[in-house]
Amino acid sequence: MNSRTEDLKAEVVLPKAGITGLLVNNEWRTPAKGKTLDIENPSRREKLATIGASDADDVAAAVVAAKAAFPTWRRMASRARGALLMELGNRVTANAEEIARVLAAESGNALRTQSRPEVLGAAEVLRYYGGVVAEQKGETLPLGPGLFSYSTREPLGVVGAIIPWNSPVVLAAVKIGMALGTGNTLVLKPAEDAPLAVIKIAELATGLFPAGVFNLVTGTGIEAGAALSQNADVAKVSFTGSLEVGKLVAHAVADRIGRSTLELGGKSPCIVYPDAATPEYVDATVTGIINAMRFARQGQSCTAGSRLYVHKDVWDVVIPKLVAKVKKLKTGDSLDEANDIGAIISEERYTAVRDFIKEAVDSGAQVLTGTVPPPVEEAKGFFPEPVIFAGVDNSWRVCREEVFGPVLVAIPWTDEQEVIQWANDTVYGLAAYVFTNDITKALKATEQIDAGWLQVNRAGGQIPGMSYGGAKQSGIGAEYSIEGALEAYTARKSVTINV
Repeated sequence: MNSRTEDLKAEVVLPKAGITGLLVNNEWRTPAKGKTLDIENPSRREKLATIGASDADDVAAAVVAAKAAFPTWRRMASRARGALLMELGNRVTANAEEIARVLAAESGNALRTQSRPEVLGAAEVLRYYGGVVAEQKGETLPLGPGLFSYSTREPLGVVGAIIPWNSPVVLAAVKIGMALGTGNTLVLKPAEDAPLAVIKIAELATGLFPAGVFNLVTGTGIEAGAALSQNADVAKVSFTGSLEVGKLVAHAVADRIGRSTLELGGKSPCIVYPDAATPEYVDATVTGIINAMRFARQGQSCTAGSRLYVHKDVWDVVIPKLVAKVKKLKTGDSLDEANDIGAIISEERYTAVRDFIKEAVDSGAQVLTGTVPPPVEEAKGFFPEPVIFAGVDNSWRVCREEVFGPVLVAIPWTDEQEVIQWANDTVYGLAAYVFTNDITKALKATEQIDAGWLQVNRAGGQIPGMSYGGAKQSGIGAEYSIEGALEAYTARKSVTINV
């Protein structure tokens, strides 16, 4: 064993029982065919762990367990279900550092700026749903004399949840909280590139919920994800991921008249008005632009504000400050406390991001900061520098497609209606960011921008209780809020009585 491997083991405590990757009926099982997945650390390009990989048979076993547990679980008092979610949130908090280090190692997301905050946020999400699930209320309908009519909210049954690798812990918490809190049972499939931190949470949940209520399957999208989407006993699929895979999931669910929630990609605009760049506000605006772009997450976020529109009158004020501040961000090993930015998740994604950057450079884009990353064979870790391009417009591929890397395009504007048109010139509609201190301009812009989640003078992450979902091809349905949970994870039952 070399010293590098010894250092890695000292830094990261991997799952133990959960290394099988298959949790059914509160038991960790070995996948039936003994298939495995290798999980890599993208900062170091080293194997981190080998875990079990489920296929259709393993998924079917998990669904059978969830279906058997549903009749009893749905009848448990909502406050009792909520108490269990709150306890899981407390357990996550108690083990937050251990989970965060695993998350940083497998995802490439920097420990200090990303992985620690994500784990603490996940615990808060679980506690939020634990506290509000008792607020499920029906309605009384005044249909007329002699008629008593009311509606209730009923859980759907087995929920299959599929989550991506970029924010696996907080998204696992959202799916767990929404599905279990509303009385459904759950089969959760984490991404094949970053399942370990989710497994750590599943280990904490083992035995907390009744057998069959919470189940976990790891594996590829082709073998495990597709099987979960196609299973006739899965009443609803909640998917977070790419537009391309989301279409496949939607098709599979629709073919069997199931239900689905889809949170897909984005190409989010960030509009800066002149009054946001005055001396007292410009520094906060620049920080907001950087946060909106999710540079500290390597740009690997569906909400990344990757199209920056800066008013021409303040271009020479905003852009130099932005470039200078981005250049100060430190990129490197995700487990190094000194680093602001970690690594791209995989060789495949690193290559795709590199191709976007190289194509733009070769096509004549002006590079304000950053360089073309080295080819894979020369890269010690998957570390592209943050890149800011100018000299481009909405017709360029780098402006139209989701790069999912630290690549920002900056475009000057002068006409308000024109910049709104540019903002809407995309198939996506997930997020948008507006920076102005004129409330009339802010309200006008947010009214006209086609996106599901807009922020004004703010560029943080989602907060529990906030309704979050996409417009256009960015998805169907909303999450994070109790209203979203009730709409997406329950069905309305109407009862009318002749009295």
